[in-house]
Order: sequence, then structure tokens, then C-alpha cells
Amino acid sequence: MERRGLTITADTNVLVRALVADEPAQAAEASRVMRKAASIAIPLPVLCELVWVLKRIYGFAKGDIASAIRSLLAASHVRLDRAAVEAGLAVLEAGGDFADGVIAHQGQWLGGDTFVSFDRQAVTLLREQGVATQLLRSRHGEPAFFSGGE
Repeated sequence: MERRGLTITADTNVLVRALVADEPAQAAEASRVMRKAASIAIPLPVLCELVWVLKRIYGFAKGDIASAIRSLLAASHVRLDRAAVEAGLAVLEAGGDFADGVIAHQGQWLGGDTFVSFDRQAVTLLREQGVATQLLRSRHGEPAFFSGGE
């Protein structure tokens, strides 16, 4: 199919329909629009929502989610913040939350020196990847939140 000059911004539900195909008519339309587009812009919040939906709603394994995102990265007509997506994938593939990697990356890009959180898992995984981190604690000296991951 020939790509036209149209550049689209894909909402999360379009990507979900195309990937999951649980609503056949919507899946066909999502796939058609994405195939015809000259370029597809995928904002970071869309990818964060996509990971959450695929994991929580559809029960996808993190490895399968990472593969789906890597397929988007490999598509020549898909536009996204590749460095932020790779940072999110690194945390996801290490067992954490995609969004934490994206947040840490964008924070560094914006000039933040240290990722701070009550989420012990996020802090640990990011520290293991060379990110400066600080685990915040409640008034009682314990981390206030223990993440179970995405």
C-alpha cells in the first residue's frame, strides 16, 4: 500500500487495537490508517499507557511488550523519542516499569541530576543502569512505597 503524505499522531487505543486485534473492525481500521500514513508520531505518554494497558488489561508478558515496542522503533515511518524509549525498555526488560525509565531519561534531559522516588524497585533498577538516584523515606525511616512493578 502506498503511503500518503499524511502524518498522524497515534492515540493509545489505536496502537492497542492494531496490536491486540480484539475488536476486528477497529483493528482493521487502525492497521489501515497506520499502513497508509507517511509518518506516525507516537508521544511518550502513549507508549507509557500502551505498556500499562498491555500488561494490566491484556496480561502481556514484559518481554512481549518490549518486542512490540521494539517493532515500533524499527519501523522507518514511526517517529518517537528513541533515546527515551530505549531508557524505558532498559528498565522494563530489567523487571521494572517502562515509565520509570522514560521519566528518569526526560528528567536528565531537562537538567535533573538525581532521580528521586519512594519506589525502591525503580531506584534500584535505575541505579544499576548508572543513573544517580535517591530513595526517599517516610518520617519513620522506611521507604513509603514498595513497587510491585508494572
